Amino acid sequence: MTFQNSDFVTDGRSTKMTPGDSVRKKSPQDFVFGKAIGEGSFSTVYLAKDIHTNREYAIKVLEKRHILKENKMDYVMREKNVLQIISGSSNHFVHLHCTFQDNQRLYFVLTYAKNGELLTKINELKKFTIEMARYYAAEIVLALEVLHSKGVIHRDLKPENILFDENWHIVVTDFGSAKILKKDSDDNKEQEAISRRRKNSFVGTAQYVSPELLQDTEVCTASDLWALGCILYQMLSGEAPFKAGSEYLIFQKILKLDYEFPEGFNKTAKDLVEKLLVLVPNKRLGATDSTPYVSIRDHEFFLDLDFNDLGPPPKLMKESMPTPQPVIPDYLEPGLDEHRATQLQFEMVCPTTPTVVTPRRKKSEANRNIIANLTPEDVERRLEAQKKEKWHDFVEGNLILKKGLLDKRKGLFPRRRMFLLTMGPHLYYVDPTAMVLKGEVPWSECMRTESKNFKTFFVHTPNRTYYLEDPDGYALEWCRTIDEVKAHYFPSNTTSSQD
Repeated sequence: MTFQNSDFVTDGRSTKMTPGDSVRKKSPQDFVFGKAIGEGSFSTVYLAKDIHTNREYAIKVLEKRHILKENKMDYVMREKNVLQIISGSSNHFVHLHCTFQDNQRLYFVLTYAKNGELLTKINELKKFTIEMARYYAAEIVLALEVLHSKGVIHRDLKPENILFDENWHIVVTDFGSAKILKKDSDDNKEQEAISRRRKNSFVGTAQYVSPELLQDTEVCTASDLWALGCILYQMLSGEAPFKAGSEYLIFQKILKLDYEFPEGFNKTAKDLVEKLLVLVPNKRLGATDSTPYVSIRDHEFFLDLDFNDLGPPPKLMKESMPTPQPVIPDYLEPGLDEHRATQLQFEMVCPTTPTVVTPRRKKSEANRNIIANLTPEDVERRLEAQKKEKWHDFVEGNLILKKGLLDKRKGLFPRRRMFLLTMGPHLYYVDPTAMVLKGEVPWSECMRTESKNFKTFFVHTPNRTYYLEDPDGYALEWCRTIDEVKAHYFPSNTTSSQD
């Protein structure tokens, strides 16, 4: 699949840009890119400023190579199409101002919701008051009424995808997993087939997945009502209703409706949550309303609340503790090249780092020349010390050069594995719980690393690509170290796409 300008690029006419925005096609050179403010599996979101109007936007940047490699073009086009469908329909959705592309990346120019995520605010406050939860649950209901009336199911509604604008109203975002309902039955059957394929590669936050998605049955608008119940529960308790040690165990709890309310949970809110968290979709409150969502509006939890005029939002912060806002320095040049993108992603991981300095992480210093400077005496000495470690039995007598826990993604669930990079060269991975060797990444002249960001990287081999995530944010270090070992053993054919 290739990227066509006619398929992706939109200008001000097709996306209803606000007055004052230019209708000519935009490019990265029209924006100064500041702080990286968000990150997904295949994208990074930057705070950016239009050099012509000084307006701030959130620009979602997607790497073409990752999209094509992971066959995610449908995901990208679906998000673009949904954003165009809902454009101008409600202030409760992020607005797509325009899209454009260059040789390496796709760009979505979106509303900048400057007050951050609902999840962040829940975590800061520990839990919301009844007044806060009621107000924002009502705004979510209003957003769902509009979204579903447009024939769109979000399917990934969760606190991370609900943002706050400058006035503390909610803004729903991230429509890459959405489903667009169509009248044609053949189109719907095709979308359901896509949905079933998506289930087998589910990546994301497991706590809000509706049981019908897990059971591979038809997903409907009531799937978003399930998520509403989960979000209301979390706003009032501080935690998601379904919690366990792994995604698999969370899914089992969802399918068994296995959750509990904490002591003191508001009774009317509890009743509403129980009527939304129902395993059968059409039994959920509001699912069969002829006028969406009158039965939810009429629930006792929303007593005396006027959905036609909710009034001003509640205060979510103390006046003495304003939310710090990122600032785009005046000295930055427009555009986004590889160096600038890497620098901004690093600053997202290390927020205290000055913008004008590209820092060096101390942990990388210890691994410099990890193999080239080892003498035979060094190897023998380190091997003797290594024999006392529990990982020595898995590496066939080879010296371990680097080790660490990584999430190895394949299929539905990520697997936490201890990766052991050794002389040889070898790259073993071990189940750290069962203490069983699970496999080895094969080495060859064609082996290649690729860093997506500071947590995610790929190891490409002739027959397979390993999708790995370092929870501590040292993906770049893993790539550098693997490349160095490869350069030692395959000096005539060493390539990496991370730089």
